[in-house]
Amino acid sequence: MRSLEDEATKQGNLLRNKGDFDGAIAAYTEAICRNPQNAQPYSSRGQAYLRKGELDKAIADCNKAIQLDPMMADAYCTRSSCHGRNGDFDKAMADCTEAIRLDPKLSEAFRVRAKLHDMKGEFDKAIADFTESIRLKPQCAEAYWGRAHVYEKKSEFDKAIADFTESIRLDLRHADVYCGRGYAYQKTGKFDKAIADFDEAIRLDPKHATTYYNRGLAYFKKGDYDKAIADFTEAVLLNPKDAEAYYNRGCTYGKKGEHDKAIADYTAAIRINPKAGHTFYARGNSYRQKGDKAKADADFAQAEKLGYKAKPGRPDCPNPMNQ
Repeated sequence: MRSLEDEATKQGNLLRNKGDFDGAIAAYTEAICRNPQNAQPYSSRGQAYLRKGELDKAIADCNKAIQLDPMMADAYCTRSSCHGRNGDFDKAMADCTEAIRLDPKLSEAFRVRAKLHDMKGEFDKAIADFTESIRLKPQCAEAYWGRAHVYEKKSEFDKAIADFTESIRLDLRHADVYCGRGYAYQKTGKFDKAIADFDEAIRLDPKHATTYYNRGLAYFKKGDYDKAIADFTEAVLLNPKDAEAYYNRGCTYGKKGEHDKAIADYTAAIRINPKAGHTFYARGNSYRQKGDKAKADADFAQAEKLGYKAKPGRPDCPNPMNQ
C-alpha cells in the first residue's frame, strides 16, 4: 500500500515539474486516497494548484497539510505564495517567516519572502532574502532573476545585468529575462546590446508588447526613427490602451517633422490618459511648429495646470520607462 502511495506521489512530482499540473493533481489525489493521513501529498497538490492559479484550492490543501503535520515548512511556504497573490501581505509574511523558522535551509521560502518585500517596496530586505536563497541554492535561476528586477528598481543597472546574465546562463530562457536585461543595457547607454536582447525576447514571445515598446526607445536613442516608429506601432497594436506608446510614437514623428501624425498620436494618448501633462506639452509643441499659436497656448496652459514643467530644449523627447 505504501509503495503505491509513494509511486503516485513521485509521479505527481514528475508531472508537476514538466508543467502538467492537471496530471500532477490527479496523481497526488490518488496518493491521498491511498493514505488520507499523509500530509505530503496535500502539500504537493497545493503547489500544483498554486501553479495553476487556483489559489483557494491551494490554500485548502496547505491548511490540511499543516493540520496533519504542523512542522511542514513547504506547506507554509506555498500558502504564503497564495496569500501574496491575493494581496494579503501580512498573512503571507507570517507564513513565510514560519516556514523559515521550521526549515532555515529552505531556499524557496527566502525567495518567496524576497518577492513579498519587493511588492512592499522594501528593496534592501528583498535583496538580502534573494541573496540568501541563492546561497542555499546557487543553481536557482529564478532567484537571480528576482534579484535583478529589484536592482533595476534601485537603478543599480550593472548589478541587474550581472544577475540577468547569470539567470540566462542557468538556462532561464524567458522573454521577460531578456527584456529586463535589455532595459538595463538601455539605461546604461548600451543600445546595441539592448536591441539584441529585445530581439531575443521577441523571438521567444512575439506578442510581448512591452518588448516592442522598449526596443522602440532604444532605436529612438540611436536616431533610427523609422525602426522606432515600427516598434511603437507594434506595441500599440498589441496593447491599444498604452498611452505612452502613442506618446512616444508621436515624439518620434515630431523628430521627423511629421507634426500632423505626431498630433494624432498625442491626441490618442490624451484620450487614454487625460491627466498626462507631458503629452499636452508635446502636442502644444507640434501645434507651435505648425504655426497654430492658439492651440499651442491652450495645450501649454493645460500642461501647466496638470503640473508639468518642461525641460528646456527637450519638448519632444520620448520618456523611457519600463512597463
